[in-house]
Amino acid sequence: MCCSWFLKTMMFFFNGVIFLAGAAILGVGIWVTVDSSSLLGVLSNIDGAPSELAQLANVGYLLIVVGSILAIMGFLGCCGAITENKCMLLIFFIIVLIIFIAEVAGAIVVLVFKPLAKDIFVSLNENFVKAIRKDYGDQKDFTAVLNNTMIQLKCCGFNNYTDFDGSPFESSTKLYPEPCCPGSNKCDLSTAESKNVEGCFNALVELIENNAALLGGVALGIAALEIAAMVVSMVLYNNIGK
Repeated sequence: MCCSWFLKTMMFFFNGVIFLAGAAILGVGIWVTVDSSSLLGVLSNIDGAPSELAQLANVGYLLIVVGSILAIMGFLGCCGAITENKCMLLIFFIIVLIIFIAEVAGAIVVLVFKPLAKDIFVSLNENFVKAIRKDYGDQKDFTAVLNNTMIQLKCCGFNNYTDFDGSPFESSTKLYPEPCCPGSNKCDLSTAESKNVEGCFNALVELIENNAALLGGVALGIAALEIAAMVVSMVLYNNIGK
């Protein structure tokens, strides 16, 4: 009896976390989908962008699907444990198993095609610089998202300050964006040249590389949680009715 209560408590805890995570992912997915000024929305509108990058525009819909599945999965697990419903527990186990297999397959694909990721962003270089020189300072959404990205990553342009040469902003003000001249009151050519802040591409690559271990740890933690949830659900399933 005590063991059964402990298993139910663990099952409820696991699935409570899964449900909350699903709700959070669902919320982010809805935000990304409806926010046309998001970074993904801007990237998808760059002329000549690689076809692989264009697919990132659909990430909002993917997050909505994943978030919905996780929320439903958490609900089924919690209800199945509390009500001792074998059907719910079995459906929960099958869903978690499918997701776990998909995650393993996805990890393999990422490892195999990891070298291609940098090539995609390198091929984006020319087109992104063209977009900066065409729209920065003129297109409101593009300008706002790029400014926010530069502030958050403490970077300047895609490569460096020269990406803004000839842009509507530089042409009208003879200045460069403030993130290109940290600590300066005026960001003119000489100041931007002396500061020589690195581009956002290198900053983004460094950010990903520096957090690779953390991301890997989170992924392993999620996998362990899923395995534990599957084991507990099957133990409860077999104990119901005995």
